[in-house]
Amino acid sequence: MKKIAENVYEFPKEGKMLVPGIVFASDKLFKDIEEECVQQLFNICQLTGIIKYGIVMSDVHVGYGFPIGGVAAFDLKKGIISPGGVGYDINCGVRLLAANLTKSEFLKKRKDVTHEIARNVPVGLGRGTKQKLSDAELNEIMKKGVKWAVEKGFGTKEDIERVEDNGCIKGADPSKVSQRAKARGRNQLGTLGAGNHFIDIQEINKIYDEKIAKIFGLEKKGQIVVMIHTGSRGLGHQTASDYIKEIEKEYGTGHLPDRELASAPINSKLGRDYMAAMAAAANFAFTNRHMIMHKVREAFKRFFPKVKLDLIYDIAHNIAKFEFHNVNNKSVEVCVHRKGATRSFGPGRKEIPSVYRKIGCPIFIPGSMGTSSYILIGTKKAEEISFGSTAHGSGRVMSRTQAKKQFSPEEVRSMLKQKDVYVEAQSVKGLLEENPNVYKNSDEVVKVSHELGIGNLVAELKPVSVLIG
Repeated sequence: MKKIAENVYEFPKEGKMLVPGIVFASDKLFKDIEEECVQQLFNICQLTGIIKYGIVMSDVHVGYGFPIGGVAAFDLKKGIISPGGVGYDINCGVRLLAANLTKSEFLKKRKDVTHEIARNVPVGLGRGTKQKLSDAELNEIMKKGVKWAVEKGFGTKEDIERVEDNGCIKGADPSKVSQRAKARGRNQLGTLGAGNHFIDIQEINKIYDEKIAKIFGLEKKGQIVVMIHTGSRGLGHQTASDYIKEIEKEYGTGHLPDRELASAPINSKLGRDYMAAMAAAANFAFTNRHMIMHKVREAFKRFFPKVKLDLIYDIAHNIAKFEFHNVNNKSVEVCVHRKGATRSFGPGRKEIPSVYRKIGCPIFIPGSMGTSSYILIGTKKAEEISFGSTAHGSGRVMSRTQAKKQFSPEEVRSMLKQKDVYVEAQSVKGLLEENPNVYKNSDEVVKVSHELGIGNLVAELKPVSVLIG
């Protein structure tokens, strides 16, 4: 291992590695990276068709197959697609809304609004809604994404223009999603789930780039924003499980450094089927966040009738995408796996919705329920050195089991009260497992992104009220 630049470490190609491994981290963060994460980086560098290098971001921690915070690009002719490189929660991502409210106005109704959101949005493991979608409706959602919701009267055309891929990844084929996966997702549209999924009501604490902040609708310190973090729920999880089993059965795992990296050639029938199913699950996730946004808007309007909650953007951080990148001074189409990593494209990329194409891709890096979250903007530098990617969050430093042993509910609530954060947790388990002490320092994670130029700072957000599973 050698440090090749500030915030950049390299593990040279050795043994069965086909490319070097790159770690984007400060000295402070690097020394605490788990050995297993490094091994997982080595493993992805051995996968067939990998291009240039394997990457892990500053928020890296151990995941299934790929480390969370892992990025890898693959040649379309020789390369593979791996469900472990996308994750079980397909298109887990973040949606951010800007309100025309100040913190002082919101605090007058903080508990009421938070409780109303908790009543409107089912939260917790496996929890669903009373509404059960028909097969036809579910298929339409997986095919159309957010457009389906807007056609049904939820949200506006402007909302569609502020979602990655306009809320619909092309190539989705609901017929490639199993009946069991559909059954699990049938009553989960508009639900949050458990784990680290949350709805945070936050205030703008600092603006770094006033010009871009204004384009996003971020006007001043103390303005209220709402951050929604969730994914494709049981439908996406089951889809990942189904294809991992199918790929293991078809191609085996004995040739791999880790069976969790089960993979199929991108151009194989099974590889194409997985991509079509992944896109379908991703469209369900975009629509899921959209329906939660609708319920959040309704909750706010009950107590603030004149409130406006404008969608800033919605971006995925568990996904595989076909994108053009510079490889050996040529623009080449590759398959980029981002597992707990966020797309960071600079100005001009056609993949960015037209409303932001001139400035770059909006990026959201959440903290924990008691620490800062950040808004950044994508860069050309990221396209050059990280396949247009940056971090996606704070990254865990403590297991959920350890968190439950080490902290009590009273300690966590007291800690949040001292920070003036009101929390509604649907379970003691969620409160303990997701408390601020179990995550890396979000300030340090974002600092690495900004200093490297793979995601530039726009604004810092502080939590005011939190809803978690």
